[in-house]
This record gives sequence, structure tokens and C-alpha cells, in this order.
Amino acid sequence: MQYFVVMIDYGRRGREAVVDPEITRREVISRLASGEYRNVSFIHEIVENSVEDVTEAILAEAALPQIEPEDVDLQAIRLDHARDLRKHERT
Repeated sequence: MQYFVVMIDYGRRGREAVVDPEITRREVISRLASGEYRNVSFIHEIVENSVEDVTEAILAEAALPQIEPEDVDLQAIRLDHARDLRKHERT
């Protein structure tokens, strides 16, 4: 059996361990990226009789990539501009 333990720290209100054998690694990453899991103290992966701290690896996977403004694909902007030009040609 494999499952993840996500420890969330609420400060003065205490901590909560989210333990659900149905949640996969991908789901944990998704919840971190969406902001559902915040203030995570640690993430442990339990496999059979072993425990591994996977906090750094999962947080790194969940982090949104930093995209420089000059690297942004401007295709959508060009298509919107072309659509606007066509719209004005009709009137």
C-alpha cells in the first residue's frame, strides 16, 4: 500500500494531517498548484513499511514555471488583433 501524508500548519489554530489512500502523487501536486494545500509543513510518502520525506520534490513539481515576458508566445495576441481588424473591415 502507498499513500501520502500532507501536514498543513494553521499557525495558532494547530496542524492538520491529510491522509487519504485514494490520493495519488499527481493529485497532491495538483492540490498544491491550485492553492488548496497551503502552509505545508511536510509531505511524507508511505510505501509498505517505509516512510520517505518527499516535501522538496513535490513542492518543486507543483511550482508554476517562471516564464520571462520575452518568452511568452504571443500567437493569441496576434490572432485577437487579426480578428479585431476583420471585425472593423466589415463595418
